[in-house]
Amino acid sequence: MIAAPVQAKRSFASDNNAGVHPEILEAIARVNQGHVVAYGDDSFTQSAVKKFEQHFGDGIEVFFAFNGTGANVLGLQALTRPYQAILCSDYAHIYTDECAAPEKHLGCKLIPLPHQNGKITVNQVRGAYHGIGDQHHVQAHVISITQSTEMGTVYQPEEVRALADFAHERGMFLHMDGARIANAAASLSQTLREATRDLGVDVLSFGGTKNGIMGGEAVVFFHPELSRDFLFLRKQGMQLASKMRFIAAQFEALLTNHLWKRSAEHANRMASLLEKEIRKIPGVKIIWDVQANGVFAQVPHHAIEKIRDRYFFYMWIEEQNIVRWMCSFDTTEEDVKDFARVVAEAVK
Repeated sequence: MIAAPVQAKRSFASDNNAGVHPEILEAIARVNQGHVVAYGDDSFTQSAVKKFEQHFGDGIEVFFAFNGTGANVLGLQALTRPYQAILCSDYAHIYTDECAAPEKHLGCKLIPLPHQNGKITVNQVRGAYHGIGDQHHVQAHVISITQSTEMGTVYQPEEVRALADFAHERGMFLHMDGARIANAAASLSQTLREATRDLGVDVLSFGGTKNGIMGGEAVVFFHPELSRDFLFLRKQGMQLASKMRFIAAQFEALLTNHLWKRSAEHANRMASLLEKEIRKIPGVKIIWDVQANGVFAQVPHHAIEKIRDRYFFYMWIEEQNIVRWMCSFDTTEEDVKDFARVVAEAVK
């Protein structure tokens, strides 16, 4: 006899912890019919690419990968050579959470810049842009930003455009880690194209896993010449899926009937509700503006483990008792209010 499944409580640790959106599961089931050619040479993958073209415009190249680290590393590899450098935030995922995969596989130097509310600025980039043409110095060649940022904030359009202009005026590129680009675009009331291509982004790691798909990311090149060797880089980088249709179908569903936007707007709305509830609790301080689906708070030390006894979440800056709480497409108002009650009880 098979035991009935246990209904797990939704956590606020990560949008990676959420399940799969029902519309994504339906899409996977629809393509699970018969045999098709492997490695992306199938009609389902071609159809998914056309969806990307509808959202981002013609003249792009789209490649599917397994995960965000793979998408970031390979996207950056297409832009760099080993004597070049990538400028990024000191909290960028590529710098802090990818186990040195960029350095290992690119052979490039990552130059971290102190973040300002999760962002880097043109002035900071200008200060790090030196030694150009000097054979003794690493050559800055790419600016990489995360949208939304690792602190839950969102680059405003003019901030992205300014970084792109700085890069392009110097023959550099702008890479965007868009693990949560859907949340950022929804927050800004922008289309996906308006949030990326139209602002001068050259290469985008387009995230799906954090927005309700089972697994998969996409690397989007807005200038096809940059992707000239990417088929080989992806294969060598161990990110080429044989049964590509199952990744592609998820993205086609995500980009159909505004699913990407519906899910992101809901997660953002739940984060705003969580912020509102948390602000009522004496002794708990919201650290950064809540602009997407993350809430970062400073919590009294004695309360952290009490909250963790009921809900799993991550410490963000441990020495300052700053924690991260993430909302997902399936977070409910009841979840938020129950969690806020737990926090309030623990802080007393």
